[in-house]
This record gives sequence, structure tokens and C-alpha cells, in this order.
Amino acid sequence: MSDIGLGFEPDDTPPPERRREPGSRRAEVSGGRRARGCLPMLLVLVVVLGGLWVGGGWAVDKVKGLVGENPDFSGPGTGQVVVEVHTGDTSAAIGRSLKQAGVVKSVGAFTDAAVADDRSRSIQVGFYQLKKEMKASDALAVLVNPKNLIQARVTVPEGYRVKDVTKAIVKHTDITAAQVRAALKNPAALGLPASAGGRIEGYLFPATYTVVPGETAQQLLKQMVAKTVAVTADLDLEARASALGYTPEQVLTLASILEYEGSRKEDLPKIARVFYNRLDDGMALQSDATVAYANNLAGTVWTTQAQRDNPSPYNTYVHTGLPPGPIGSPGERTIEAALNPAQGDWLFFVPINLETGETAFATTLAEHNANVAKLRAWCRETNSKNCD
Repeated sequence: MSDIGLGFEPDDTPPPERRREPGSRRAEVSGGRRARGCLPMLLVLVVVLGGLWVGGGWAVDKVKGLVGENPDFSGPGTGQVVVEVHTGDTSAAIGRSLKQAGVVKSVGAFTDAAVADDRSRSIQVGFYQLKKEMKASDALAVLVNPKNLIQARVTVPEGYRVKDVTKAIVKHTDITAAQVRAALKNPAALGLPASAGGRIEGYLFPATYTVVPGETAQQLLKQMVAKTVAVTADLDLEARASALGYTPEQVLTLASILEYEGSRKEDLPKIARVFYNRLDDGMALQSDATVAYANNLAGTVWTTQAQRDNPSPYNTYVHTGLPPGPIGSPGERTIEAALNPAQGDWLFFVPINLETGETAFATTLAEHNANVAKLRAWCRETNSKNCD
């Protein structure tokens, strides 16, 4: 095989048995030079092709790149496929994910499109739905538009109870109520702090959560619990509760009651003080919000005598002290109010304007009854549906 001209001959003299026509020597020298000049390229190709064993499609694209080719589909594509963009992904990494999913024909075609479009620098992390066999520039157009992110959002408002959170999850995601209930049956797997005593109520922190495709009920609930743990740590709940003479669970319980009993930020520390004063004096809290929870009702300022007679341990008309646990999910504002109550000797409070949330405070029952009369007068004058 050494006579095919790979550049290993010591000179250009042909073997004796070959006869040459005039002018043929120039052609062979030229051919020899071509062969010797191709050797580095052939060695590079051999090395890159060998990388197919470890580089997959990336190596194929590199080989094609050496000869000036980045094959691309003509589009527009068919079917549906979901591709994830990870934190720290470069355009080449995204291109590899797209090629592996069958979206683009080559990594190079996608990186070429990305280089030509400055918007490629703003691709957000998340999941995107694309088609198979798309033109690379069309695939890029999908990724640079944040509206194409596949994600659900679940918002947990302050005061939401477990049953409300469950409804929100089912409404806004593909997670079923049965899956949520199953996850709730295993509170230990949700990261609850020991002080919760295995009770999930009050630990699904009020916030907006992004739910990615494939996320499970347990993973989502665990996020909510983790948010509660993080916020309470930032507020130094354990140390500050201890300074007040209460446990973290008790402070969260009081904060959850504040979510229903007050609406104006300036009133919350004063309402917290009313409850602490009653606890100190051994008085029943007489919170209608706890009565509503005991009777599986929405929070309201109005309760019936029958509802107030409910023997549930959450009924603070029947039982003195705090309920066994939170009656909903307290937010940071009410937790802070429970940790930092106002100074005062009030024992009573009542809202006197249900639209503005204006609240009146009193130290005696007589003063309180006068404030209640103001509320009833406001209801008569406004005929507000909030008075029903």
C-alpha cells in the first residue's frame, strides 16, 4: 500500500516497472503534495470521529463543522416534546438537549442561530414545549419568549387553610386532590419542624409557587413548609417566642388567629396584645375566628350561640388558652405582630367599619358593648353584605 502516494516515498522516482508518459511526473508530484497536505486533516477527523463514542451528536456536529456544515431541519416540525433549560446552560448545552430530544438537527445549527440573535442571552431556566424536527431559528424563537415557559403558579394567600391550599393546587396544576391528601398523610416527609407536632395546618406558607412539569404533591407541599421554616428562622421565631414565654407553635397559632381578626397593619400588634392580656388573666380568648374553624366555616365576625357551644378544642369560647394549633397559614406580617405586641391594657376589640377594617379597643366590657353598638349601627346604615 506504500505506493499510493501518502508521502512516505524518499523521492518522486517512480518504481522501475512503471512507464510514464511525458508530463506525467508533474501530476504525480502535485498529487503527492495533496496527499501530504491532507494528512493533518485526516488525523483530526479520525480523532473527532473517535469522540463519537463519548460525545454522541456533539462530535458529529463538530465533524460537520470542520467541513463548513451545520445541518438544519427545514421545519416547521411535528408533534410535541418538552425540553428543560437548566441553570447555567450555554447555547451549546441547550443545543445538545434540543438535539437529543429530536428538536434540532445539529447543535451547530442552534448555536449559529443563537449567535445571530442577541435575545438568546436572555433564555430563562425552565421547561418549554417544542416540536420535533424544527428549524433551529424557530426553536430559538420559542425559547427566547418567556411566555412559552411551561409552568403553573399556585398562590396561597394569608390565612389559607389546608383545605383551601388543596383546592388551589388542584385548580392550577395537574396534581389531583387524592395526591395532595396522600402527601398530607405523611407529614414527616414534608420537613415539618418538631414543634409542629405533626400538624400541617399553619405551615403552608402564604406565597406564590411555581410548579414545573412532573412536580409531585409532596414536592410542592415540601416547598411551602420549607418557606415557613425559612421565614420563621429569619424572624428568629424560637428565641423571640421564648422571650415572650411561649413556644414557636403557640406564636404561630396566635398569628393565624390575627389573620382573621384584623386587617389593618397598625391594628395587628394591638389585637395581639388583647389576646396576650387575656391569656395572662386566664380569660377565654373568645375569638369568632376559632369558632368558625371549629365549625368548618369561613372566618366571620358573626357566630351563632350554637356554633359557640361547639365542644371542639379549637373553640376559644368554650376553652381557655390557645387552640391546639394554627387555624390557617399566617404570613410574615402577622407573625411579626404576634412577636412584637403593642403595649396596652386592652381586653376587648371589635371592628366598627367592615370595609376599612377600623377597629375599636376597650379595657372594660361596658366600653366594648358601646363599640359593638357602633358596629351594628354601621351595618344598619350601610346594609353591607359583610354584616350577613
